[in-house]
Amino acid sequence: MDLSSPAAIARLILPKVPLMLQIAVWHSLRIPQTATKWDLKTELIVKTLRSMLNSSHPTPISEQQRTSLHDPGIKGKMWISKTTFPAPEQDHVLRILHQAVEDLKEPGERYTPAVMAAVEVEWTGYRANVDNHRQRPDLSERQHYSKLMSEVRSDVTLLYFHGGAFFMMDPSTHRATTSHLAHLTNGRVLSVRYRLAPQNPFPAALLDALIAYLSLLYPPSAESFHSPVPAPHIVLAGDSAGGNICVSLVQLLLQINRSTTKSILFHNHTIDLPLPLPAACSTMAAWLDITRSMPSVTANARYDYLPPPFSREYASTFPHCEAWPTDPPRGDLYSDTSILSHPLVSPLTAKDWTGSCPLWFSYGEEMLADEVQVVASKAAKQGVTVVSEQWEAMPHCFALILLGSSMSKKAYQNWGAFCQDAVKGENSRTRGLWIEAKTGKEKEVDIENICRLSDGEIKERMEAAKAARHLGGEGEGKLLPKL
Repeated sequence: MDLSSPAAIARLILPKVPLMLQIAVWHSLRIPQTATKWDLKTELIVKTLRSMLNSSHPTPISEQQRTSLHDPGIKGKMWISKTTFPAPEQDHVLRILHQAVEDLKEPGERYTPAVMAAVEVEWTGYRANVDNHRQRPDLSERQHYSKLMSEVRSDVTLLYFHGGAFFMMDPSTHRATTSHLAHLTNGRVLSVRYRLAPQNPFPAALLDALIAYLSLLYPPSAESFHSPVPAPHIVLAGDSAGGNICVSLVQLLLQINRSTTKSILFHNHTIDLPLPLPAACSTMAAWLDITRSMPSVTANARYDYLPPPFSREYASTFPHCEAWPTDPPRGDLYSDTSILSHPLVSPLTAKDWTGSCPLWFSYGEEMLADEVQVVASKAAKQGVTVVSEQWEAMPHCFALILLGSSMSKKAYQNWGAFCQDAVKGENSRTRGLWIEAKTGKEKEVDIENICRLSDGEIKERMEAAKAARHLGGEGEGKLLPKL
């Protein structure tokens, strides 16, 4: 999907014109079930996206990844300052990560041990009093950071992880989101360029997330742009796969703090445990079950555009490329099939949320709704402050793709307000909301009983989904794409 030029966009959209005309006519006649819930713009965007993402002839994984990394440039109402957090010379962070994975692992689960690497990041802030076409000034990255900080008006620092199914996208693709959140919070955002799958499978991205978080708390060197950021000023934020990284990072911090480790070395810092938790964790349409085996995957499909869950049949449709299949072959882009139900891979399986920071979930009536509700319900029952906002008939990441709609505007406002309140220490009440389509009317729901799935049913569904990626004794080798 090449979006690097107007001509490329035209080549992508023109074949969809007949479909879009049909969608418009059917919507005007109120033929689709969705017509009573969606306006025409939503109908066109969601159904055109669905057509593109559910192609019977998908683009090679490496090409999808390469295209998604196209940098649209920096202009308009944003300050961007690029920097890199160096990998620590000591291996303590790597060891506590692997120990947490091992402590939570079931027999027979396999993964590729991570290696430490430098983590590229983008500081993002709102740039006031310019139009949307103002070019980025010709300054050093440190000077850009100083300009950014001159417009920060609150203590909020968001640590942001972008979506993209773990194998696509980049901080550059999410600058509109991060700069908007910086504006809404009067704060700043640190957007992380974590390593992408399938080249860097679990737990590489989670290691990058941990290094980024520790680098905020304990700047790696005197050359760092920022001074130490207190944990109560940090809010984790992310969408889709990035939401998974946020929630997994919270669970990782909790697991590290449950361990017997007394301290770790991080660059020139000796850090005593327990590690401080952030003020809160906030996610938009978090992907918390990598097997995608919960009932909402089929029950809510009419409101969504996501492709079907990864399976041996679906995997076989991807053409060979340098990124896929992996060597040795895996049943999932992100991890080995055997470990898909690990709580740091699919956080809906996490058993203990005691001591967690407040959690905020915003999501639609989408295919991933059940997995969000499993985590929200379980955490609330264990005494964690949880806010769950479900938007009727809205698709995956609706706030990001339906820009300008009343639902998107309100969801963003709620997101920003939650982050500000968390840093002020004002998040005190667990609550669940159901927001009606079009009207925006809110109805309180019982968050502790928002999901009726038992732990046994969840495990059964996930194990069945994992088994569906195998065939006989040849295991994951059967998932090799067809030539």
